[in-house]
Amino acid sequence: QVQLVESGGGLVQPGGSLRLSCAASGSIVSIRAMGWYRQAPGKQRELVADITSGGSTKYPDSVKGRFTISRDNAKNTVYLQMNSPKPEDTAVYYCKAVIDYGLGYRAYWGQGTQVTVSS
Repeated sequence: QVQLVESGGGLVQPGGSLRLSCAASGSIVSIRAMGWYRQAPGKQRELVADITSGGSTKYPDSVKGRFTISRDNAKNTVYLQMNSPKPEDTAVYYCKAVIDYGLGYRAYWGQGTQVTVSS
């Protein structure tokens, strides 16, 4: 069994900073891509940032230059550094990881953490 546990969400002022963490635990052989997604009320879930096992990253234009994704492979943990957040970044943020659990690969999701950007 594999679990993803997110932390670090909360209230942040526009222009401030916040760091999200997501730790994977359980029956893990290896982890391929890890990423962050978000879902605002009434909207579809969307990609925020993605990082491969080799460290290649991908961002949509909406967060490029403001958010940075990183990972610590020794700790099976992925981070999202959010700098200069805007009110439109308010959403529930979900961590996703593609994990080899011993019998194959599958995607796992965290439970989500609320991020609210407001003054």
